[in-house]
Order: sequence, then structure tokens, then C-alpha cells
Amino acid sequence: MSGDKKPSIIKNYIIGGAAGMIATSVVQPIDFVKVQLQIKGEGVKGARPNPFTILKQTISEFGVRRLYTGLDSALLRQATYTTTRMGTYKSLMDWGAEMNKGVVPAWQKGAYSLFAGGFAALIGNPADLALIRMQSDHTLPEAQRRHYTGVVNALSRIIKEEGFFSMWRGSTPTIYRAMAINFGMLGPYDQAKEMLTKNFGEFNGIRIASSFIAAFFACVFSLPFDNVKTKFQRMAKKPDGTYPYKSFMDCFMRSLRNEGFLGYYVGFSTYVVRIAPHAIITLLSVDFLNSIFNKPKK
Repeated sequence: MSGDKKPSIIKNYIIGGAAGMIATSVVQPIDFVKVQLQIKGEGVKGARPNPFTILKQTISEFGVRRLYTGLDSALLRQATYTTTRMGTYKSLMDWGAEMNKGVVPAWQKGAYSLFAGGFAALIGNPADLALIRMQSDHTLPEAQRRHYTGVVNALSRIIKEEGFFSMWRGSTPTIYRAMAINFGMLGPYDQAKEMLTKNFGEFNGIRIASSFIAAFFACVFSLPFDNVKTKFQRMAKKPDGTYPYKSFMDCFMRSLRNEGFLGYYVGFSTYVVRIAPHAIITLLSVDFLNSIFNKPKK
């Protein structure tokens, strides 16, 4: 028994990371548009930029390749963040199922989701910071642009120019966002599958239906933190040497004051379009890979 547990835990992390990288490769253009929406809505009350206009302008001015800006950073983020969150959550669920004789209570699923999300965000923040900066660099004044050539260049320059621990700039909103998105995504996905199966039995599409339910709650809970995270991580020093925001809470409160409560939800439709496919592809990939690797040996 003890010899089987260690490989099983390692497998959870490998499957989680692979599923996240598959999903990110598909939705990267949507994520790029989502970041541009949040940038254009910063500091403007009632701002409702059109995602299709941004998509059209981006392709017209820079070509389709611009939509994949930061893909290497995004894949590195999945290799760190999603590997950690999915692997940790699945391992905790396996442990919880063993402790509770097969049935994990909803509150434990929520607790596991929160812990896995927060822990993974710490691991993945450097790649996430590089991704945000690469996607938003062209929106800065020419004198403030960083012109990173790739994720390795971005991370090495961040360390050299701003210090090693600056790679965790924006980690507070990143952790809150990750905890919120995982609280809405992982636990509710498993809970939705259980409830749908209990009420309707097994049916084709139960995993897809559960994924949509989980994606919706994940978006509602996490978008305010994602919005603040984008602003906090992309900021550059002003001419006087200070940053626009002093802290996560300062950014959160100033966003509320300048843009109103609904300003937190700028780009909500695009965020849903980005999160739902990512959630569906990730969760279905995890289930599919688990079904392959966990087949009983004859």
C-alpha cells in the first residue's frame, strides 16, 4: 500500500499540469483580449470596452501572432501554478475520500480548493507577472515599455532591475484570485457531478454541465481580484519614482472609488468566455488522463 501512494501523488501533479497546459494553449487569445479590456477600463467609471473591437484592432495593427503574446509565460505558469493547484487538490481529495470512507463533504471540498489555490499562486506568481507585463507592454508609453523578448528574458530582467522578490509583486491579489477561482471551480465541479448524478443519474455531458456550473461561480468570485491583479502587476514607476498603487488594498479601494463596483467586472463576458473553456478543457483533460493512467491492470 505505502509503495503505491507516492507514485499516485506524483501522477496527480503531472496530470494536473498537462491538463492546464492543454487548456491554456487553446484559450490564450481570449486571455490576451481580457487583459486589454481591463487595461482600457482602468480609472474610467462606466467603461465598457468592446472585446470584438479590441480583437479586430489587434489583428489589424499587429497580426494574429500578437494574440499569443506571452504564451511561453502562460505555459510556464500552467507548469507551476496549475500543476500545483490541481495536483494538491486531487491529492487532498484522495486523502479526504480515504478518511471519510469515500464521500468528501462539501465544506472539505471548499477548504481543499482554497488551500490548493493559495499555495499554487505563490508558486506560479513569477510566471504570471511576466505574462501580464508581456501582454500589456504595448499599452505603456514608449519610454516605459520593457520590450521583453520572452519569459526567460522577462524573469531575468525583473530580478536584475527590480530585485529577486519583485517576482512576487502582486502576489496578494494573485493569491486571493486563485483562492476565489478554485473555490468556485474545483469543489463545485465535484459537488455538481455528485448532485447531478444523484438527481438525474449518469448521462452524457454530465462533466461538461458540471464544468459550466463551476466556471460561472469561479468567474463571479474571482474577476474582481483578477482585475486588481492585472492593474497591480502591469504598473510602472511614475516620473517621480513612485508606483501608481501602494498596495493591493490601495488598488482595490481606488478602483472602487474611480470606476465603481461594476468596474471590477469590466470584461466579464470575455472573462467567462476565457474561463469556461479553460475550466472545461482542464477538468475534462484531468478526468480523461486519470481514466487512462488509473486503469486497473489486468
